[in-house]
Amino acid sequence: MVYGALDIGGTKIAGALVDGEGRLVARSQRATPAHGSAPELMAEVSAVMEELSAHPEWAALSCLGIGSAGPVDTAAGTVSPVNIPAWRSFPLVDRVREHPRLPSGIRPVLVGDAVAMAAAEHWAGAARGRDNALCMVVSTGVGGGLILNGALHAGRSGNAGHIGHITVEQDGPLCPCGARGCVERFASGTAIAAHALEAGWTPPPGVAPTAAEVANAARAGDPRARAAFDRAGRALAAGIAATAALVELDLVVVGGGVAQSGETLFGPLRRHLAGYAVLDFTRDVPVVPAGLALDAGLIGAAAVAAASAGPSRAGAGAAGSRAPRP
Repeated sequence: MVYGALDIGGTKIAGALVDGEGRLVARSQRATPAHGSAPELMAEVSAVMEELSAHPEWAALSCLGIGSAGPVDTAAGTVSPVNIPAWRSFPLVDRVREHPRLPSGIRPVLVGDAVAMAAAEHWAGAARGRDNALCMVVSTGVGGGLILNGALHAGRSGNAGHIGHITVEQDGPLCPCGARGCVERFASGTAIAAHALEAGWTPPPGVAPTAAEVANAARAGDPRARAAFDRAGRALAAGIAATAALVELDLVVVGGGVAQSGETLFGPLRRHLAGYAVLDFTRDVPVVPAGLALDAGLIGAAAVAAASAGPSRAGAGAAGSRAPRP
């Protein structure tokens, strides 16, 4: 049995075929034209699907999950990613269903990208076996998904756990979402690079000013780069502590591109969390890296689609007892 998955974010559009154990059988990826037109964006999604359809396992496709940057509306099948301005209430599910290579009878299942990551980590990653976990994506944006009472909790619209848009500074900078002081405005890769540049840091000649380069500078001891990651860690810690106070957590899993910086991010995050999570039931919650690295969104989208399809169509793999319940 093979499950299909798409993962759409502000940096990349990826697709994969996933087997019943959560392993990638095939993968395709394109850069996201984040400031392009709606048709240009959809053309890249179609190109990824076209590449996947050339793989021999495509003929065995049983379901297709779509993880997208949000907000999403899972009931309407639409997306309005904060970091993709051309897509506002964009009918992504309908457009994917129209792809000529998609086998008849398959109805794509939409989920927020961070909710998909939570599903993946609960199925086959760092949150496996945990009943209450917050799983976060720290990348171009900041998102999150919740596992509560042993099951994926996506919420009515599919956006539950969207920690990136918790306000952590009342008079903070304006966020593209329209609010002020959101976690994302301090902790996303974009925000980290921007803050370091404003402080006077410069990347090596000919190198783009990315969060990865800021991390390299921080590891080399640059105080401006280290301050940018400290600021990000503090914002993440405040959001995590607020979430822990609301729902009580056993574990926090952090993935995404920025999380690949390792202790450069996790060090200040854990240090600040000790200062924010001070109530007995919030204290000492473990914060760990994602177990599935950058493919978690794809694996989770496949898992949610398989669970939604049910065992009659998806088989006993991801839809069985090991799968997160959407």
